[in-house]
Amino acid sequence: MASYLLLTLLLLPIHLLALTLGLRPVMNGLPVIYHRMVCFILGIRVRVHGRRSNVTPTLFVCNHVSYLDIEVLGGLVPGSFVAKAEVATWPFFKTLAKAQRTIFVERTSSKTSSSRDEMMKRLDTGDNLMLFPEGTSSDGTRVLPFRTALFGVAQLRRDGKPIVVQPVAISYTRLDGIPLGRYWRPLFAWFGDLDLVPHLWQMVCLGETEAIVTFFPPVDIDRLGDRKKLAEFCFRQVSSGVQAANTGRLELLPPVEA
Repeated sequence: MASYLLLTLLLLPIHLLALTLGLRPVMNGLPVIYHRMVCFILGIRVRVHGRRSNVTPTLFVCNHVSYLDIEVLGGLVPGSFVAKAEVATWPFFKTLAKAQRTIFVERTSSKTSSSRDEMMKRLDTGDNLMLFPEGTSSDGTRVLPFRTALFGVAQLRRDGKPIVVQPVAISYTRLDGIPLGRYWRPLFAWFGDLDLVPHLWQMVCLGETEAIVTFFPPVDIDRLGDRKKLAEFCFRQVSSGVQAANTGRLELLPPVEA
């Protein structure tokens, strides 16, 4: 934890300065380096299946298990997160979220349109976004239904082409090399009314964790028809990835890129 705090205190001022000066290479690249170093400090070993979209911007659609998802996915994708509004009230973590230009989404349907407009604005300026459409985190054994409202941003067109959407699955599969079963997997999941700090302390004391991230082939709304069909397609892809990783059937996942 001391190493994590020291790393954060060293790199955060540099990142904030880059934001002030509008230095996009630093704004995009430094968070990726930071999240990868945090994964190393916390003992999270990340294995990647499939290939990340190299089109900018891309909307990455991912299941949500834990706050660890931020470190795992943030170390692979240069971009910003779309998070629930409660994150903006968390001490310390809200500073990190705002530094990465996180878009905070209200759960009430009456305020969804403003969040969707902000997402479209950011995509239109060329920023990758990472969306957790379940609306909350799960216990890691299954994927919760995707909320379709924010998939409306996929209707945005740049240079006459629809926004690229890539389904992504995250699974925490091993602890110190031993496969996690249904009983142990929720130790890494933060859901329900669990307190953040005790859960974080318990997690970092467990040992080395393996996370499997699966990038499925990108799609767009033109191929699927509308936002509801797009959301359902992404849900099926992500669910299949989580199920395959949790059961150790990695041959069902896209191949590991060299």
